[in-house]
Amino acid sequence: MAKISYYTEEGLTRLKNELSDLKTKGRADIARQIAEARDKGDLSENAEYDAAKDAQGLLELKISKLEDIVANARILDESTVDTSQVSVLSKVKIKNKRNGAEMTYTLVSEEEADLKLGKISVSSPIGKGLLGKKVGELAEIKVPAGMMEFEVIDIGR
Repeated sequence: MAKISYYTEEGLTRLKNELSDLKTKGRADIARQIAEARDKGDLSENAEYDAAKDAQGLLELKISKLEDIVANARILDESTVDTSQVSVLSKVKIKNKRNGAEMTYTLVSEEEADLKLGKISVSSPIGKGLLGKKVGELAEIKVPAGMMEFEVIDIGR
C-alpha cells in the first residue's frame, strides 16, 4: 500500500520538475558515461564502466521512488486549512516555555520540509507534538535533547 502524501502546489511542481530532469538529463548523462566507459576497452576490468552502471541503478531507483511519491501525492488547498487547531499547512507561532524564544513554522510533508524556510515536517518530533493543538495549549515534546514545552501562540495559513 503506497503512502499518500500531501503537498502544496509549489511543492508538487518542484517534485515533478525534479522527476522530469532525472528522466531526461539524468538518463542522458548516465548513458553518455556508460558509452564513454565502454569505448575504453575490456568491460571485465573497467572500473569506470562498473561505476557508471552503479550510478545508473541508483538513478533508476530514485526515479522509481519519485514516481511513486508523485503518483500518490495530493494537493492541499491552503484556503481550506482549519486554523482552529494545528494541522498540515498550518503556520504556527510557538513559544519555548524554557527560554521564552518565539518561533514560527509551517507544517508541511516530509519531502517539503526546509528549516531555513521555516517549514518543518509533520512527522518530525515537534511537528507531531504540535498537531491538533489549539491556541493557548501547551505541547510537551520529546526531542533528542530531552523534553521541551511549547505554547501555541497563533495558528494561521
